[in-house]
Amino acid sequence: MKPRPRVALFVESSRAYGRGLLRGVAAFARTRTNWTLIHHEMTLDAELPPWLGGLAINGAIARVSQRTIDPLRDLGVPLVDVWCRYSHRGVPQIETDDDAVARLAFDHLRERGFRRFAFCGYQHAHYSEARLKRFRALVEAAGAPLSVYLVPSRPTTSLTAVEQSGLFDLEPLSRWLQSLKPPTGLFACNDVRGQQVLNACAAAAIAVPDDLGVVGVDDDDVICPLCDPPLSSVRPDAEGVGFLAGETLFELMNGPAGSLPDRSGGPPVRYVPPRTVTERLSTRVAVVEDRELARVVRYIRDHACDGINVKDVAAFSTLSRRQLERRFRAELGRTPHQEITAAQVARVKQLLTETTMTLEQISPLAGYEYQERLGAVFKRETGLTPGAYRRQSQGRTDP
Repeated sequence: MKPRPRVALFVESSRAYGRGLLRGVAAFARTRTNWTLIHHEMTLDAELPPWLGGLAINGAIARVSQRTIDPLRDLGVPLVDVWCRYSHRGVPQIETDDDAVARLAFDHLRERGFRRFAFCGYQHAHYSEARLKRFRALVEAAGAPLSVYLVPSRPTTSLTAVEQSGLFDLEPLSRWLQSLKPPTGLFACNDVRGQQVLNACAAAAIAVPDDLGVVGVDDDDVICPLCDPPLSSVRPDAEGVGFLAGETLFELMNGPAGSLPDRSGGPPVRYVPPRTVTERLSTRVAVVEDRELARVVRYIRDHACDGINVKDVAAFSTLSRRQLERRFRAELGRTPHQEITAAQVARVKQLLTETTMTLEQISPLAGYEYQERLGAVFKRETGLTPGAYRRQSQGRTDP
């Protein structure tokens, strides 16, 4: 019997994007081929293992770097690059569409009312530079101001070291963030940088998202929830990139001999659009230029589930209750009481989606003494019972 083709994967699983790539390749191999997949764990900038030369493989998918391209070529098998930091002659490349990533981030911030924008990234990181270029064009086309901050680095510095340098950049980053006029919508080049931005905001007492809304990229299921507040993020289709890389490698492995492209400029990059923006608390805001109103809205969001009422909100504000009501209606189209209820319902939605807690357990966490009252309010505001909402959020329809 003909042996099953062996395909080596040199992709890190320490990052959400890398794990998505691996899932995509695995999905292709499982449904379209009879490949045996060999995965070697590595960091983003790691060299290839010394035993690679003795590995009998028929193809490889890798995060190809300047240090790994020659050893990978020496294997003499078809190769697909899913990093695309550099162009390599004869190596097809599959990449996330960074233009579309920037568009999703810009639209997300603009839809929430931001009219001033900022970008925070890394110097000499190819994905950061690509996203900045497109984001700048979008902001300029909208006639809006843009402020940019990049962590300085050398062109030859490894990407991992470039990203880690952001950890030691807190003081200048904080000064730049404090210079931004609120409210500003900030696009961080990835979730790692977004987390660094939010840490700097906490140290500088910058209110997120009221004064600064922050959206990252990668929708990392570890980094984003750990941020304070949790980080909104563009979700790329890493699985789609991995699946397309599998398709491309399959074509190379089964094409006619000598079919690999061999031109100095390298083959064209094939781009996969991102999926969506996962909204979390770092951009969950209705932007208002009225700074006092923004301060009050933040107070409501932070304390709505502590059992506060409109009287408490008015006592916190520098405005009279009548002035407060009038400004709420003029700027937000709703009352302070409706704002409190909306914050409570948002908390209930989160707990219904992310936990298995009962409504009785959820009620005190949402500021309600009785679960019956919470159930009635939730049904009035959403049109669904809490149980129906939970089933819907989990993709279930059974009663």
